[in-house]
Amino acid sequence: MQEWITNTMTSLGYVGIGLLMFLENLFPPIPSELIMPLAGFTIAQKQMAFFPAILAGVIGTMLGALPWYYVGKLVGEENLKRLADKYGRWISISSRDIEKADNWFDRHGEKAVFFCRLVPGVRTLISLPAGMSGMHLVPFLIYSTVGTTLWVGLLTYTGYILGEKYELVDEYLGPVSKIVFVGLVVAFVVWIVRKRQKAKRKNL
Repeated sequence: MQEWITNTMTSLGYVGIGLLMFLENLFPPIPSELIMPLAGFTIAQKQMAFFPAILAGVIGTMLGALPWYYVGKLVGEENLKRLADKYGRWISISSRDIEKADNWFDRHGEKAVFFCRLVPGVRTLISLPAGMSGMHLVPFLIYSTVGTTLWVGLLTYTGYILGEKYELVDEYLGPVSKIVFVGLVVAFVVWIVRKRQKAKRKNL
């Protein structure tokens, strides 16, 4: 993976950064925690400029976020409700739960999009609920771009400071992505278990 990322960036320059960050949003196993710090190291070697590298990373990320956003739009809240009513009983999810989640996103969606863009493990996933909830494209793009710019800028600057040790960023942040993802799965399982226990108590 690292060799492929390095070769892509070396051969394609800024276009390579944009392409890699685009693919990172479509296929999360490709780590931005390695791409942008490598760009920062390349900047330290005077082979790239700081702001064009960040711009390429942001553009690639935003282009990669749009497919998931439109998948969410395509699925939509109503279809999700129908699926929940039809199959959701197996995991204790109903159309009412979907509606509650959608109402929450209507109130806090802009903040959620912004802050999730700064969180490893969920930054690529937030586009899906944004699309499902019917969040308008312009606010989605604005808050995503601001959060993404901060994230990409931080990773690039860290790689610039670390120099040849830029891989330490991925070494330390990589496990964070896994922990966040596992934490979300555990929280979801706990929520399902509590819902089932509550339903059982009601039936007694």
